[in-house]
Amino acid sequence: MATKTPDFTKGFQDMMAAFPVDATAFQNAFKTQAAFGEKLTKVALEAAEKSTEISSKWAKDAIAKLTVAAKAKAEPTDYTKAATDFASAAAEMAAENMAAFAEVAKKVQAETVELLLAAGKEASTEATAAVKKATDDVTTAAKKAAAAAK
Repeated sequence: MATKTPDFTKGFQDMMAAFPVDATAFQNAFKTQAAFGEKLTKVALEAAEKSTEISSKWAKDAIAKLTVAAKAKAEPTDYTKAATDFASAAAEMAAENMAAFAEVAKKVQAETVELLLAAGKEASTEATAAVKKATDDVTTAAKKAAAAAK
């Protein structure tokens, strides 16, 4: 004797229909996340642009200093002085550029923290509103179901 497997599809669909879901909450959450992603990407791209500018300037300055150091000298001691001057200039450029990179990193960190705090506050507000609306909808549906059962 073959037994037929019960089909719960219709019952499940009826149960889900009894609990209305507002898709706008999901759409709003998606829009919020997309806007957050856009802002975070903007911060990252601005930092990348600034870092590239610093690196490019550093390379150009180093090449200019090296060009001066590589010129032919009249006396052997002039080569020592040129090498010393280049090493000193390179150390100074390194310190300046590392400080510039640190400023970029500090700005990125501050902007990221600010964005995360704002996103957390907005998400909390949206979640509270969505939960309140869902609670109201479920309460209304339950009241209708109770009234229909009488």
